[in-house]
Amino acid sequence: MSSTSAQPAILNWAGKEGEFKRQVSTFRNHISKSDSKFTPKAGRYHLYVSYACPWAHRTLLVRALKGLEDIISVDVVHWHLEENGWPFKDGYEDSLYGSKFVRDLYFKAESDYGGRFTVPVLWDKETQTIVNNESSEIIRMLNTAFDDLVPGKAGINYYPDHLKAEIDSVNEWIYDDINNGVYKSGFATTQEAYDKNVVPLFKSLDRVEDMLSKADYLVGNTLTEADLRLWTTIIRFDPVYHGHFKCNLKSIEKDYPNLLKWARRIYQIPKVAETVNMEHIKKHYYQSHRQINPTGVVPVGNGPDLAEPKIV
Repeated sequence: MSSTSAQPAILNWAGKEGEFKRQVSTFRNHISKSDSKFTPKAGRYHLYVSYACPWAHRTLLVRALKGLEDIISVDVVHWHLEENGWPFKDGYEDSLYGSKFVRDLYFKAESDYGGRFTVPVLWDKETQTIVNNESSEIIRMLNTAFDDLVPGKAGINYYPDHLKAEIDSVNEWIYDDINNGVYKSGFATTQEAYDKNVVPLFKSLDRVEDMLSKADYLVGNTLTEADLRLWTTIIRFDPVYHGHFKCNLKSIEKDYPNLLKWARRIYQIPKVAETVNMEHIKKHYYQSHRQINPTGVVPVGNGPDLAEPKIV
């Protein structure tokens, strides 16, 4: 029996060819003033997130930067991904329904649901269902849909009209090569699958490093969603992906000075640091992925210091 087949099903992310394939999100509704079903309203919506997950972290970032803490409530799952998925335990609870796992929410929304039980989940308290579980779409809703409720932040737009085309273009290759590239490298179960993905990962990191040698941010020299989407991957790179996912050709701290300065610049924006929980991040990867790290030993390093030196 192969080591992959011996793992719980939730850990079998690589296909027969040894390559990781990310599942497409299935709940794709939107919150907008023009939508008769899901309209913006303070206290109506709730986020379920993991501090460990880079995709969920995006939503926490935008919620904080847009000042939506009093508009959209949040529950955080426990860091350990179990056979039944993300659990609520040890002080990390579902404040709405007392669920034991995130999967309970998926079945509450759709009794015959057959997909993966991922975070983030944007939940509607009124209709008691999932609005959306695709992070890229959730952050765009948080970016503008609630502006009337937080007028002081309405002028902040991380996906402005005049930069949309460029942001979309940058997002496309960064997602495939870097955001998802670390997973395609780390979850590869054949040398061929690993080599196929780790090389483009570092070519694209080199490309980002060059871009940031000429500007403070990726697009329009202003903070946009392109930065926020990449940033949650970069802060996990040295403490997790470099060793755990075998992405060790270079490191952010030692080999990418412009990326490191950029990462510090964003970390030092007010409210951003509070969205980072390195304990959850490291424990999740090193103790949940036993097919990669059978001992569950967690390395002591947290990666480069992002609080110092001061950039902002």
